[in-house]
Amino acid sequence: MKSKIWLALLALYIVWGSTYLGIKVAIETIPPFFHAGIRFLVSGIILVVWQRAVKQEMPTRRQWISTAIIGILLLLGGNGLVSWAEQFIPSGIAALIIASVPMFLVIGEAIRPNGVKPNWQGIVGLLIGFVGIFILVGPSEISGSTTKLNPFGVAALLSACLFWTIGSIYSKSADLPKSSLMNTGAQMLMGSISLFIISIISGELNGWEVSAVSARSLYGLLYLIFLGSLIGFVSYGWLLQNAPISLVSTYAYVNPIVAVLLGTWFGNEALEPRIGVATVIIIGAVMFINSTRPKVKNEAKEVVVESNQ
Repeated sequence: MKSKIWLALLALYIVWGSTYLGIKVAIETIPPFFHAGIRFLVSGIILVVWQRAVKQEMPTRRQWISTAIIGILLLLGGNGLVSWAEQFIPSGIAALIIASVPMFLVIGEAIRPNGVKPNWQGIVGLLIGFVGIFILVGPSEISGSTTKLNPFGVAALLSACLFWTIGSIYSKSADLPKSSLMNTGAQMLMGSISLFIISIISGELNGWEVSAVSARSLYGLLYLIFLGSLIGFVSYGWLLQNAPISLVSTYAYVNPIVAVLLGTWFGNEALEPRIGVATVIIIGAVMFINSTRPKVKNEAKEVVVESNQ
């Protein structure tokens, strides 16, 4: 059993850590929101059909509404903005910024009614983490970077963190399907609809032709569908049933590191000293915050909603 757990965990580390580079490749010739819509539509159909085949119940009307809200927040506001931002921001840096979501969750929990307030250690962790983000995205004159990051791309990524936070907090009290995979599939289906709508409204499809899609982008999209969305979630769902939550949640610390390395090795992204420093600070702060957070009854559910890759 231990070997299976570590094999599934290794798959989770690599697969979800590689999705940021996969997005970068896919949007080279496919509009970002449209690519995300296709990804989650296909993945969602496969998951829902699969779950029905194993006798899982379809979501109720109320559950469809809940999954629609979460799908819009996590997949449009979260993943959609990440896809859009990666037109301008290196995939490794995007992954590091998104790795700060647990920090935003601490703040969101603190300000919501009856939420959990952070202790002093949590506040210290937040301050350290945001210092890491400043080093990563701050003015090049201060950070010592030779690369200036697109401010709109950075703003989109920080907004994605905010949407993920709101969606994650909402999901704690939402009426959702009991099956985590049916829940995920329903979120993907509903989120894909919103992604297609924004793709049309934003005009990103104007002048775009399917014939312009490169084989490289198509392979990137297929990778995101079948490995990122399906193999990743199957491994994740199995781990939740067979491994300690504390062990499963380590993907959040490893994925950004994998993303940075893959972006450097295969995406020709610069690995500057500030990125290394920011990586250590942000991941260290998130680990410290998580170690000081009080245990909650919805811990398993919370891990699920934070893992939409």
